[in-house]
Order: sequence, then structure tokens, then C-alpha cells
Amino acid sequence: MPAATDGERAGLPARRDRDLLPAIEPERRVNDWGRSERIEEIFDRTLVEFFYRYWFRTEVEGIENVPSSGGGLLVSNHSGALPPDAAVIARAIREEHANPRPLNITVEHFFKGYPLFSMLIPKIGCVAAHPANVHRLLYDEEQLVLVFPEGRKGTEKPFHQRYRLRRFGRGGFVAAAMRAQAKLVPVCVVGAEEAAPIFAHVGALRRVTGLIYFPITPTFPWFGPLGMLGYLPAKFRVRFLEPIDTAELGADPDQDKALVQTVSQEVRARIQENLHEMVAARKSVWFG
Repeated sequence: MPAATDGERAGLPARRDRDLLPAIEPERRVNDWGRSERIEEIFDRTLVEFFYRYWFRTEVEGIENVPSSGGGLLVSNHSGALPPDAAVIARAIREEHANPRPLNITVEHFFKGYPLFSMLIPKIGCVAAHPANVHRLLYDEEQLVLVFPEGRKGTEKPFHQRYRLRRFGRGGFVAAAMRAQAKLVPVCVVGAEEAAPIFAHVGALRRVTGLIYFPITPTFPWFGPLGMLGYLPAKFRVRFLEPIDTAELGADPDQDKALVQTVSQEVRARIQENLHEMVAARKSVWFG
């Protein structure tokens, strides 16, 4: 009986099964993940364009560190009541990169429980944060994927804990990049903490509304659901750091857990160090 591959041990589809995936059809405007070119273009050219260019006045550094081809896993800090960082990072790659590429954004499964919102997020490039999904995107389709290792813990941070990274879990993102032999690109975002600050959480209202948390922000709940999009005009800076080529690590992530944790901690430390540097260098939250 043949030995199990790395992907099979990780619970991922075997190579022989992935050969049965449907071929790419260039004329389609909705892909296998439910991503709609038409809806994404409308969303990008209206809401995202306004916030990226005029409201946040985004400045980008190190965009050349994003791979022009092949699989690439972008790893970023995460913050804000309704985080704007993913849209800003995706827009930066489309706007500033010499070879613009679509970015697939991983989201937690609880988003499926919200009507309308759960239908919109796949259409604008979001996919469920599952190892099999990430592996297919990185290895089979050789695409860019964005992950937030802090997860929900990052978006729950109160304002007084801004720019202090939460734990990066068990390093699942490193193992995913190693299995796909993809480049791993740390990303730092400054501005989101002030654009959507959280001053407190109300546990009783969270239970009543069924939300994952009920934050108190400058605009929510005072302006209703639209208050979640009531971002303050903080100046955004996005820095893409030098990538790590996981193919050069030459290890099995399922066997070498220590290496996975070491790389995970290194990525977290690099992002944290650069966040401190970027925050210290700016003269104004609002003007940069």
C-alpha cells in the first residue's frame, strides 16, 4: 500500500482527486469559489476606491515583495470593529503592484450565520478559512491568499491595546504555506486601530442580538448597522515585508512542529517590530 502524502496526512484532497477539479473557464464571470467579477468590480470602484484613496489616503511600502506569480500567503495584523484592512490590502495589490493579481481573503465560518452578508462575502473574494481551501488556492491554483492569524481576537482588541498583536495560534498558516511551497509575506497595517476603535464591549447586548461581540465605537450602535461602516479618517499605511520562501525550509510541517512554531513566532515578531516602528514614525494619526 503506498505511503500517505503530506496532503493526505493533513486531511487535504489527494493529488489524484485534485486532478478532477474543473478546468478554468476564462469566459466565466463567477468562479468556483462564488467570486463575481461584476459585483467585485462594482464594490471595488465605489466603496473601496473611496475609502482607499480619499478617506484613508493609503500609502504603500514594499509592494514588490508580493509575488508576481505562483502561490503567495500574505499574513497581516488585524483590527477594527468591522476591519477595513483586508479590503485595503487587496486594493493596494490591484492599484500599486506591477502585476496586479486578485487576493483571496480567508474569513471565519461564523460569517455564514449573517443573512445577506454571508451571500456578499464570497462574491468579493472571501473564502472560508479551512486548510483544504488554502491549499487548493496556493498549490493547485497558485493564487494569493490573505490570512489573519490573530483571528477574531485581533478585532476584539479595545483601543488601549492597539497595535499589540495577539497570539498567532499554532502556526497553521506556516504549515499551509510549507505544504504548498508558497512564499509567505508578512504585512503590516497602521491606521485601522484608529479608524474603527473599540472602547468597550457589552456582553448582555451581544447575547440579545446574537452578534459575535457588541462593540461600542464612535459610530456604533448610535447610527445603527451603518455605524459599523462609520470609519474615522485615519491615515493608512501598508507595509509588505520581505517574503519567506517556505520551499527552502525543506521540512515536513506535519513532522517538524517545532520549525512551524519557530517560523510563526518569527513572522509575528517581524510584524510587531515594524508596527512599533511605523507608529513611532508617524507625526499624526490623521495626516501621517
